[in-house]
Amino acid sequence: LLSCRLYCEEAKDPKRRSCQTVLAEALDIVVRSFAPILPHLAEEVFQYIPYKKDSEGVFRTGWINASSAWKKPGIEEAVEGACAMRDSFLGSISGKNALEYEVIIVIEPGLLFELMEALQAEETSSVSQLNEIMMASQTTLLSELPKETPSDANIIKGTFLINLEGGDICEQSSYKVIARPIAKAKCPRCRRYTAESSSAPCPRCLQVLAAGKGST
Repeated sequence: LLSCRLYCEEAKDPKRRSCQTVLAEALDIVVRSFAPILPHLAEEVFQYIPYKKDSEGVFRTGWINASSAWKKPGIEEAVEGACAMRDSFLGSISGKNALEYEVIIVIEPGLLFELMEALQAEETSSVSQLNEIMMASQTTLLSELPKETPSDANIIKGTFLINLEGGDICEQSSYKVIARPIAKAKCPRCRRYTAESSSAPCPRCLQVLAAGKGST
């Protein structure tokens, strides 16, 4: 997930910048956490952080002060639910390359479906947060099984318990995951199977490359 955002998106793309912000915040918290027991290592790491403006050191800039903006209701549950579905998907392909598959997630209308929509607004996407978590080349989010689903399709069923607002909102939801070999070619740039030909980048990468040329 991180490597795709950092190395495949345009330099100033919000997805890439948000990933860098999360990594920077995580590094700051980790360094301050072990500073009391590994002071010299913490100080050395802190001094080499390139984006730090001050030079007072880790011990003179205060303790951990995470912003409340990081705590968004439902996001943790959405990611945990997506990870549960990803585990079902990966378990169904027995160690094969997940990028060689497209995933269809079927959830009845309800709270779990709404949480997944927060990770993927489109019905089908190869660049959504949900697809990044699933580690597939393409993910489709539906409220019912497709009519063309073969009778012998390998449908993995699972449940996920949603617990919001300290237990005030609690809902057990079921889901279905279908993994199908994807019919598209491997993109030579991002390595996902989203290209029309193996000799040309996928539409997303073509857009990024075009934007990069336009900014030079």
